[in-house]
Amino acid sequence: MPFDRLYSISSADLQQWRAQACLEAQAADIPTAEIDWLLQMAGIDRLALKLGLPDPTIASAQPLSELDRQWQQRLNQRIPVQYLVGLAPWRQFTLTVSPAVLIPRPETELVIDLVMAAVPDRHRPQQWADLGTGSGAIAIGLADGLPHAIIHAVDRSSAALQIARQNAQHYGLTDRIQFYRGSWFEPLANLRGQLDGVVSNPPYIPTTDLATLQPEVAQHEPHLALDGGWDGLEGIRQLVTLAPEYLKPGGIWLIEMMAGQAAAVTELLELQGGYRDIQIYPDLAGIDRFAFAYCKE
Repeated sequence: MPFDRLYSISSADLQQWRAQACLEAQAADIPTAEIDWLLQMAGIDRLALKLGLPDPTIASAQPLSELDRQWQQRLNQRIPVQYLVGLAPWRQFTLTVSPAVLIPRPETELVIDLVMAAVPDRHRPQQWADLGTGSGAIAIGLADGLPHAIIHAVDRSSAALQIARQNAQHYGLTDRIQFYRGSWFEPLANLRGQLDGVVSNPPYIPTTDLATLQPEVAQHEPHLALDGGWDGLEGIRQLVTLAPEYLKPGGIWLIEMMAGQAAAVTELLELQGGYRDIQIYPDLAGIDRFAFAYCKE
């Protein structure tokens, strides 16, 4: 990525700082890999880090004092490193993030893989909805994997939509991702019966559990994207209830959910009566994380 200005840092100074930061990370139970990621986001070459910084000086987009200031924020305020640098890796993308959006997680990447496996012809014109788009990660992944699809990305937060639009623009996808401010299907009234798929990573944490989350999440990520109501299923119920009105016959319904919610979500889908072939898929850790179904014909 281009930088407006580069600073020269002594390799010896950087090695000393990195060694101390690793000790601090271990003491704070923070993955030491975050240190090198912070350095890489400042433009410090990944290979140079692996080789032990062989050159006498290293070019960086941040002076060492600024890198240390960010690292101290990570340690003392438990601010996620992604918010400190304003970027988060996700699939093959590097997305802009801020405290207005949930940090996209690696497990959510599997949503795109599940869609790709379920769509027999990825090159036909399609219309998909990403509800609660946040940073736009899922919408961008869908637009990338379905090159002739239009993605309708919805979020209640205007600040989140600003970030999502920025990410779509960065990857040249604004012609195929349309953004709407509103709650779930509310802005998509004119698309009833026209969607090939509905995908969502909705809020699914029970309200009473929010305070027990890691401080990085509880104190810094937007509660609007986390709070799923008293049992964590408030938004999921709406998605289950309303989606058959908007999906084509045979259209795909796919959401991410919390560990332990699979049975309840399956029951909701069965009781609604508008779905068939309900399936539950695990995440990278083997935890039931995704609910998948087709809209009945």
